[in-house]
Amino acid sequence: MAEFHEIAGYQVLSTLGHGARSTIYAVRSKRGDNYALKRVVKQSPSDQRFVDQAILEHNIAKQFDHPALRQSYKLIRQRQFIRVSEVLVLMELVQGVTLEQHSVDDLAGLLEICQQAGHGLAAMHAGRYVHADIKPNNIMINQEGRAKIIDFGQSCPIGTIKERIQGTPDYIAPEQVRRERITIQTDVFNFGATLYWLLTRRHVPTLIPRGQAGISIRTHNTCPPPIEVNEQVPPALSSLVMDCIETEPADRPVSMGAVLDRLAIATTQVERQEANKSTRRAVPRRSAS
Repeated sequence: MAEFHEIAGYQVLSTLGHGARSTIYAVRSKRGDNYALKRVVKQSPSDQRFVDQAILEHNIAKQFDHPALRQSYKLIRQRQFIRVSEVLVLMELVQGVTLEQHSVDDLAGLLEICQQAGHGLAAMHAGRYVHADIKPNNIMINQEGRAKIIDFGQSCPIGTIKERIQGTPDYIAPEQVRRERITIQTDVFNFGATLYWLLTRRHVPTLIPRGQAGISIRTHNTCPPPIEVNEQVPPALSSLVMDCIETEPADRPVSMGAVLDRLAIATTQVERQEANKSTRRAVPRRSAS
């Protein structure tokens, strides 16, 4: 049950999720339009960073109008005793499942979703921004079966050096951990680590190891290529993933356009594999004479 019947004039339909000092609701406007509404509450001075992050997320997302990027429509500041006590971000309501929840039984279909997400990232890069937190949980498949990238809370202009480490440990790029420049190649790494998990259900070793404290030293890839874990992965796709997760940014594909070109080749290999399987199944066996 929703905490409030109405927030800022929007009827609360349901609670979609919770985050650090935030809650996301499905809401309806007085005109009958449905949205997602993110509410960030400042409970102490230390919570200002969550407020700032929500404002930044809106300011970045509102610049893009791309089918693979979640749209952000409006920022509402709620004040108490003159000071901002909470912010509300009115966003596109995306109904569906994340890639983390999606059952992968069609490799060609999965690659189509990943290509759509890649085009969304390319649009961000053309606008001189990096998403900086691509992972299966931040790519949704909506009810029309289309990819939608969500959560721009860690997005930043290309070339940003952040004050603190930000990212998801299982998908974070080395330069994010080292607090170096965030570039297009950062998204390429995050995207490659996402592909690796989708294809193998294993995580790429990063500089923040799972279940361990501190930062590790990683000088080269320490995980097997996807094709060695999942024989259904074609060589072109396995090679692309390993190139995307190279430790040094300069060793990764130069752009999402380059990644998308290679994904197209991999998709052709997958379709060819599927066609060959269908042909073998269709050929009748000769009866013994």
